[in-house]
Amino acid sequence: MNIYLPIAEMSANIFVFLGMGGAVGFLSGMFGVGGGFLMTPLLIFSGIPPAVAVGTEAAQIVASSASGAIAQYRRKNVDVKMGIILLVSGICGSMIGVQVVKILRAQGQFELLVSIVYVIFLALIGSLMMIESLNTMRKTKAGKGAVRRPGQHSWIHGLPLKMRFHRSKLYISAFPPIMIGLGVGFLSAIMGVGGGFIIVPAMIYLLRMPTSVVVGTSLFQVVFVTAATTILHAITNMNVDIVLALLLMAGGVIGAQFGAVAGEKLKGEQLRFLLAGLVLLVGVRMAWDLFVPPAELYSISSVVGG
Repeated sequence: MNIYLPIAEMSANIFVFLGMGGAVGFLSGMFGVGGGFLMTPLLIFSGIPPAVAVGTEAAQIVASSASGAIAQYRRKNVDVKMGIILLVSGICGSMIGVQVVKILRAQGQFELLVSIVYVIFLALIGSLMMIESLNTMRKTKAGKGAVRRPGQHSWIHGLPLKMRFHRSKLYISAFPPIMIGLGVGFLSAIMGVGGGFIIVPAMIYLLRMPTSVVVGTSLFQVVFVTAATTILHAITNMNVDIVLALLLMAGGVIGAQFGAVAGEKLKGEQLRFLLAGLVLLVGVRMAWDLFVPPAELYSISSVVGG
């Protein structure tokens, strides 16, 4: 059954996008990520224009992340104080990112930038997470225990403006969370992602937060940052297709509930290993489209109004 997407200016199968929303919502609830790093490329692969995919996916992330955040909050896995700091700085970053998108669209360079940024970040973050999770599982199996412990001291603990985060059992400077929030907010606007695939490893490896708390806190932050990003995109760039967003939302809300339950049954290093695998797979797919020439180098379309 097909439906017309007014902003994307194309018809699409309802059940295909409902299924995509459900699958990505499941991953959102399980890993604490918005799922945009997977959904945005999938929308582009499905023929949705990149600018519309970025703006619309931000709207879908709001729904799936809110559903997952509620499920995690009920399990007391949300550090609200940390989430608020990430949220405020994230909104500032998204405001900057939306303006950058406007400039790049005017110059016709937006699609290329999205592909390059995706390949770089997915390859880097996926590789680091994969190596760390494999090392942790290997040492745990050998009986040596995990080398990473929540709250373990590092150079971050020497920075000023320290704050106490009771739920995460941390006493650290507010500067690292602020910088993480700014970066994630900026990438949220540029890439159409919630930023969870960046903020989750950042909180685990830099801030030394417990994995269980990271998942819930990430979703808490993602909900509000992507909501602000969606509004800014709709007002500034007018690239949010509400019909497509509603289809993705419907599937995402349901999938996130099942994902939150599934995530409780896996260990922290197992979750990181699975997330790393997904990140690398999407990065390889984006790199393939970026470097391999298409079958048809040129296409001819009718002139609008002609």
